[in-house]
Amino acid sequence: AETQAFELAVPTGINSTTGISGLTLGGGFGWITRKFGLTIDNLLCADVVTADGKLLRASQTENPDLFWALRGGGGNFGVVTAFEFKLHQVGPQVLSGLVVHPFADAQNVLREYRAALEAAPNELTCWVVMRQAPPLPFLPAEWHGKEVLVLAMCYCGDLQEGEKATQRLRAIGTPIADVVAPNPFTGWEQAFDPLLAPGARNYWKSHDFTELSDSAIEVITAGIPELPGPECEIFFAHVGGAAGRVTADATAFPQRSAHFVMNVHARWREPQMDRACIDWARGVYEAASPYAAGTAYVNFMPEDEVDRVEAAYGGNYRRLLEIKQRYDPLNLFRMNQNLRPVENLRAA
Repeated sequence: AETQAFELAVPTGINSTTGISGLTLGGGFGWITRKFGLTIDNLLCADVVTADGKLLRASQTENPDLFWALRGGGGNFGVVTAFEFKLHQVGPQVLSGLVVHPFADAQNVLREYRAALEAAPNELTCWVVMRQAPPLPFLPAEWHGKEVLVLAMCYCGDLQEGEKATQRLRAIGTPIADVVAPNPFTGWEQAFDPLLAPGARNYWKSHDFTELSDSAIEVITAGIPELPGPECEIFFAHVGGAAGRVTADATAFPQRSAHFVMNVHARWREPQMDRACIDWARGVYEAASPYAAGTAYVNFMPEDEVDRVEAAYGGNYRRLLEIKQRYDPLNLFRMNQNLRPVENLRAA
């Protein structure tokens, strides 16, 4: 909101309540990532209090190893007390909104969605949400509570060019509603806040996919008729563009090829639903595993996935461990997707 007063923005997440620190340290992607890169690609420097109590500046020229590790390595290396970011010209209006389809058409919609993205400009981001329809005012009442597939799109360039760029996606199938229109960028960043408000119980499972194969689409959509509650959902984020023009070893965040991030988001209120919701998320995750890339976005990984940390970082894992040994040899910062210091690994 503050930077939009000057028609500027930093690439952040998909809703306004995400904390900038955790978002950045895990990588950070959202509505303008395809145009301007990940949040970490726009980080210029950071002030960090390390495990020995020192206050360090991390940048390309000061403590560059620490700066490399902070950009995707999570909260493993210290307490970041300040970030400095590069800003970009965005807004104040973007072409954004939802196109809602009956879930019965989901597989066909996803195949056409996949094809449409092949020629999509970097200014355009379109994500998929599959869930039971909340009582949105633009949806007919008979669709409230029914399973739907939603295309959520944002074009961050010229509005007229955006109408052309979104045309193919908006022409898919026979939607129930299309409410894509010019909106304030600040408003679009807040559009999903009501669905992510504090107070619910949550469990997430996530995969990266280098492509959405027909087989992957089939097994993932099979999870929607089995939704255990009205707030549970599966969504896909499409990441690429500017984020993909950075080499895999330039930052700790390794997955730089154009790809889709799936998040199986179980969300519920009553403790007695814990087992059903967690089992559902794990079931969809396991069914999709044969088609996944093997990497994962650490900000989407739950606390019981300590065995996936190495795979999440791929070829960057060993270098991260060495930097961890240098800055936090006793593993003080361990309440995270933890990188255990090298000597501790050897001892184990």
